Amino acid sequence: MKAIWNGAIGFGLVNIPIKIYSATETSKLDLDMLDKSDFSNIKFKRVNEKTGKEVKWENIVKAYLMEDRYIVLEEEDYEAASPEKTKILSIDQFVKEIEVDSIYFENPYFLEPQKNGENAYRLLLKALQETKMVGIGTFVLRESEAIGMIRPYNEEILLLNRLRFDQEIRDYSDLKIPAKKAPKPAELKMAVSLIEQLSQSFDPTMYKDTYSEELLKIIKQKAKGKEVKARKAEPAKGGKVIDLMAQLKASLQSSKSKTAS
Repeated sequence: MKAIWNGAIGFGLVNIPIKIYSATETSKLDLDMLDKSDFSNIKFKRVNEKTGKEVKWENIVKAYLMEDRYIVLEEEDYEAASPEKTKILSIDQFVKEIEVDSIYFENPYFLEPQKNGENAYRLLLKALQETKMVGIGTFVLRESEAIGMIRPYNEEILLLNRLRFDQEIRDYSDLKIPAKKAPKPAELKMAVSLIEQLSQSFDPTMYKDTYSEELLKIIKQKAKGKEVKARKAEPAKGGKVIDLMAQLKASLQSSKSKTAS
């Protein structure tokens, strides 16, 4: 793993030097784009709009367009905007994790203590476990401010979840949401029974990226010159009034038979 941020967690008057590492990686297949005519690889180049020539990474700068004029930003400008947030994730408040709606969650990161920060790291980890709380604060990551939520993970490491700002959540008032009409008591009772029947402790290992596995099988078949016959998926049913009770009863029976087997 390669650290993407070096700094510290501000915990009251205690600073915990840490490094941030991405906690996830994609399971998607790495597919290349080719020219359909001769299967040549498609390359993307950073080209100067005026000269048409390719520009090397070291010669590229970032700028903000203001009143028809570009204001070029240097590395020092990012730190000058909020120097403390580029180096310290200061915890502003502690809240119950259940209070943070999942719509705000973005990327997860592992936090690793740096030299001389091990004791304070373990202290914060244990304190969060004891109180069942999470720490919320802001910091600057990759030239933009982020909200971070720090919590224990697997009871042995601190995990940082990047959160979205409230202003980033779209307004859904224009969507056609069903009216606040109470469902029929019998249907609600049946739906609750179905939920209870399918209830169990969450086990993330139950879920695998099977689509990528199946796609890789097809790739291997094609590599051997075999013809691949596509299976057609069942079309989604919709556009007509359905008998909810009949569907719920059928769902319960199906669930019971699966459980029995």
